[in-house]
Amino acid sequence: MKKTLLIKIAFVFLIMPSFIRAQTPAAPVTTDAESTVKYPQFQFKGLFQARYLQALEDGVDVMGVQHSTGDVVQSSFDIKRMRVGLNTKLSEATEVVILVNLADFKSDPKGKVLENAYAKYTFSKYFAVTGGQFRPGFGIEELVPVDIIKSFDFSNQYYEFGKNGWTSFQIGASVTGALDIGKIPFSYAVSMLNGNGKDQEKDKDNGKQYATRLVFTLSKEHKINLGLNGGVGVVFKQDVFALGADITSDFKLTDKFTFDLQIEYKQGTNHNLYFSLPTDARTPNVSDYQMRGVYFLPNLRYLVDYKKLTSLEVSCRYERFDPSYKIDSNVRQTYTPMVSLEFGKAYTGRIEMGFEIDRYDKNIPDTSMYNDNLFIIQFQCRL
Repeated sequence: MKKTLLIKIAFVFLIMPSFIRAQTPAAPVTTDAESTVKYPQFQFKGLFQARYLQALEDGVDVMGVQHSTGDVVQSSFDIKRMRVGLNTKLSEATEVVILVNLADFKSDPKGKVLENAYAKYTFSKYFAVTGGQFRPGFGIEELVPVDIIKSFDFSNQYYEFGKNGWTSFQIGASVTGALDIGKIPFSYAVSMLNGNGKDQEKDKDNGKQYATRLVFTLSKEHKINLGLNGGVGVVFKQDVFALGADITSDFKLTDKFTFDLQIEYKQGTNHNLYFSLPTDARTPNVSDYQMRGVYFLPNLRYLVDYKKLTSLEVSCRYERFDPSYKIDSNVRQTYTPMVSLEFGKAYTGRIEMGFEIDRYDKNIPDTSMYNDNLFIIQFQCRL
């Protein structure tokens, strides 16, 4: 208990200097145009994603589960996401964000549907406070909406770290800001989280998870950013951790060709796996169960700008992920080659086609840990 209290006190002292600095910003210059701005302001957003799935491996269904006996569903249409969101500006500094995914009603909606539900107050560019349910800063994918990523979906490690409370939608509070260190632009995010996922009535225990992300812009011209992530916490009185590093770049090769690259590495305690096992089937130490993964996502974009077709993109993500590399290791390698056609600006319309190819070190019958090849056509509209 004393250790947890000390961590919470340290969190408060960490944000206090920025808070004090944010309370005394330079007086903003207000123009006549700005003085006529009326609040609240509302912005509605939406996303629709539908897919056709075709499993190509005998005995493996469209969800990637292998079946030793019986018929297998190997082709299906699916509504992946039907999101509706509302961003409300209550003042120049205050905003409230709501985002729901109505496609979650197709199965048990408990613990689903509501995604973003938070308020943010911006004192200055150096310091802002967010509270509620949001995606805490802990990697590249936290900063990118799923509708503009360069692949069909987020990585395997993103979802696994989400189950462990570091990524995806979490309930808690966060401070963020940006400044310059010499000539290097720098941004930060420090979060205090329940760590048990979205839409939960309360925390699962008295422990909290503390996540930090630091981003350094090494080159503005080529948009080269270096990100460092670290986190510690307590789950059911057990110490847990997570760490990671990532780099992004965007090179303009010609007037029409651009090439961007994402590389990300993460490692951390897989306490979600540990506490899901029977007591007699696990070791006494949660630290024996650690996950780690890395992925590379190169993407080549060609500006077409012909009638309604805006661009053509080709990408292929390679990911290597192991949910427990110390005990019962079973590495999953995933290849996701994809071709994307963009219609309109900022992916207003998008048609994607490609494959998701999984290879495991050990195939486990009648589970999703089994080699599979999945063909995907995905259509999306966003507003």
